[in-house]
Amino acid sequence: MNRHEPFLPRGREAKIRYLDADFQVLSEGDHVLCAVTGLPIKIEQLTYWSVARQEAYSSAEAAFRRLLETGLK
Repeated sequence: MNRHEPFLPRGREAKIRYLDADFQVLSEGDHVLCAVTGLPIKIEQLTYWSVARQEAYSSAEAAFRRLLETGLK
């Protein structure tokens, strides 16, 4: 699969606890959903998340968009 092909989840959504610089898998799965776009993110490609809001983002742009939506808190 190349970078431009969409990821289609095959398994179930994982439940994650987002920590500073790390995360803990609470319930096994192969992906999480982006809180902004709704796109699935493979666990091994999970890079952006908010500890305060406990949500994942598919890109830096999505994380920044959420930051703007929530009043830079």
